[in-house]
Amino acid sequence: MKSYFITGTDTDIGKTCVVAGLARSLKQNQINVGVMKPYASGSKKNTKFRSTDVEILVDAAQVNDPEELLNPYFFSIPASPFSAAKKLGVHIDNNIVLERFKKLQHLHDMMLVEGIGGVLTPILANYYVIDLIKDMNLETIIVTSSKIGTVNHTLMTCKMCEKYNVTVRGLIINDHEPGYNTSDLKQDFEDLTGISVLGIIPHIDPFNIEILSQILSKKIDLKSLIRF
Repeated sequence: MKSYFITGTDTDIGKTCVVAGLARSLKQNQINVGVMKPYASGSKKNTKFRSTDVEILVDAAQVNDPEELLNPYFFSIPASPFSAAKKLGVHIDNNIVLERFKKLQHLHDMMLVEGIGGVLTPILANYYVIDLIKDMNLETIIVTSSKIGTVNHTLMTCKMCEKYNVTVRGLIINDHEPGYNTSDLKQDFEDLTGISVLGIIPHIDPFNIEILSQILSKKIDLKSLIRF
């Protein structure tokens, strides 16, 4: 089965919600799906995991993998890994991330890996999220939005993937803020990039994993995602 790296055109674009929804949908279709968020940041909360995003992913996929595999690096300040590591005095060894990803691959038939920020979010000096996608040898799914400015951000993200020879499996539009008509936007994205829009997610408030997974199951051809 294929595995995917889910990235976004920006931070707070809805990557975690999309990964969680996909994971739950695949799980309900009897797929042994694993999740991973190699780098996470934000304030620590009184939760089972250091990262709230990781907890959402674990609950959605219903896995019991150890946290050190799921999230090798957590930074307690909201910043890129590069910036947070400098401020907190943390040494990042990306080989650790790749080794733990391989361990998770052996435990699951399919992996969904969530990135941090966008494709040019720096992890090390001259090493970005796009480099991590490349090193993991994964196709990517790009989460974008319908807000004004999304065309620019989406095209830049797609161009960077093209430059790095990273295959984009498709786009998912998260319609969480007022902006473009999503039907028009879908057509524009496909005309401008040649990349399919896999689905459009309506705004769900409050977030409900069951409702989201049902929407994704209806709007996205899950069988096409798991085929080689």
